[in-house]
Amino acid sequence: MEAQTVVRGAEVVTPTEVRRADVAVSDGIITAVAPELLMDSVGEEIDGRGLLLVPGFVDMHAHSALHAFDEPEMTAKIGQGFTTELVCLDGLGPAPVSDEVRDGRRRYLAALEPSRNAPWDWHSLADYLQSLQDARPATSMAACVPHSAVREVVMGGVDRRPAAREIRDMQALVAAGCEAGARAVSFGMIYAPGLFADTAELTAVAAVAARYDVPLVPHVRNEADGIVDSIREFVQVAERTGAPLHVSHLKLIGNAHRFHDLMDLLEAASGRIRLSVDQYPYGAGSTVLSALLPPHALAGGPAAVLDRLASRTEWRRLAHDMWHGLPGWENLFASCGPENIVITQAATPWGHTVGRTVAEVAEANGEDPALTVLRVLADTNLDAGMIDHYSSEQVVRDIYRESGSLVGTDGVFNPHPHPRLYGTAGRFLGRFAIEEGIVDVVDAVRRMTTEPARILGLADRGAIVPGLRADLVLLDPTTFRDRSTYQNPIALPDGVECVIVGGQIARRSGRSTGTRTGSVVRTAPVGAR
Repeated sequence: MEAQTVVRGAEVVTPTEVRRADVAVSDGIITAVAPELLMDSVGEEIDGRGLLLVPGFVDMHAHSALHAFDEPEMTAKIGQGFTTELVCLDGLGPAPVSDEVRDGRRRYLAALEPSRNAPWDWHSLADYLQSLQDARPATSMAACVPHSAVREVVMGGVDRRPAAREIRDMQALVAAGCEAGARAVSFGMIYAPGLFADTAELTAVAAVAARYDVPLVPHVRNEADGIVDSIREFVQVAERTGAPLHVSHLKLIGNAHRFHDLMDLLEAASGRIRLSVDQYPYGAGSTVLSALLPPHALAGGPAAVLDRLASRTEWRRLAHDMWHGLPGWENLFASCGPENIVITQAATPWGHTVGRTVAEVAEANGEDPALTVLRVLADTNLDAGMIDHYSSEQVVRDIYRESGSLVGTDGVFNPHPHPRLYGTAGRFLGRFAIEEGIVDVVDAVRRMTTEPARILGLADRGAIVPGLRADLVLLDPTTFRDRSTYQNPIALPDGVECVIVGGQIARRSGRSTGTRTGSVVRTAPVGAR
């Protein structure tokens, strides 16, 4: 028997157990898993004694759709063991896009999907995926069809119900995305223009996802006091259409007293629909600063938002709503408080505020914090991002313990990123599972590999089994811990000894090899049902 690479004597984590074995790899595929494999020829042997060998992690919530054009090595992800990423989440993404909305889309995404080198020369999702493949990212990337992007192409940024023809046009774009190989349909119910969709529109879009048997992946309307009703809306959509449901970044913004209500809802729904959730292992979120604006401020698209921000009369109305709220609106500004909102990205002339809280910036300027938010957004043309501290770490741990949650980084590549961009895998598997025992190690690995691969229909990966793709991570369980913090976020976990992607070593002893053997997952499914 011959092999290009053999990992010797590692503790191999399977979906059911940990067992010592050798693992042989050739031509990008796992060819054998057994104790003390007898080989006629081996290109390279890697000593795995005392180390864990796990499948490459699957990031269920990545904002890497454009970063690969700037840094195809994808250090933040490969460096912690993520070898596959799901992109175009929250209903947002670079495609599909029309010439009419292209400039506004780029502006709106700037703080969430920053990129200097993305060509933006595509229209369809298929064309974007080909451009992404040409960038040769080190990770494999699977894409969602983003609902907000679809709605914007068909309707622009308007706040109204779609006409019957517009519904059909949206369904056609979603179908085209699924035919191009999209593995999910994402929704962002706090982002324009998707937030203007009613349940009937969501159901019409979900019906296409159901035909292709791909999951609905929503950022629900309200993750604070309205969390139960907001998830229930998508549970009902899934029931009506038969589509699977995967809820993004399950959380409670404040309102810890709703924890048991939330768990009860998920348990009841799991008996009626195919349901899964993911979470990042931190009590703070990260998104665009414009997410602090009330929904009416976002109607009409970025140009209309900037027109409103040019009016001081409109400022008074917006500031009032940010402090006092509106019925049904999540209102991150008041829920978190300006002292708990940190600016992570800001274009000129506000770049000096990165790493400071909105409250600190407002105090330095001697003004109301709500007005500071409006001023930063106006002066940067909406190119500003934030971290919002919303929950206790105990609630985060409780959700992992009780919900069976999978894992997503939800990390944004901005100048002062959330620590989850670099630290998620080390924090969940290393700290929560190995160190604290909140989750069993085998279960934790399954949640990061086998289960997400199953949900996304990636049958070629997710387990260390002969015949599957050789995406493998060799790590030291005694040192694999997150080092990234809110103060110093750009730090990879310790203990990642080797990362293999598609059979090739992408990272060894904490250093990139320069090998980029990821691929864009874009094989069309076997037709609609």
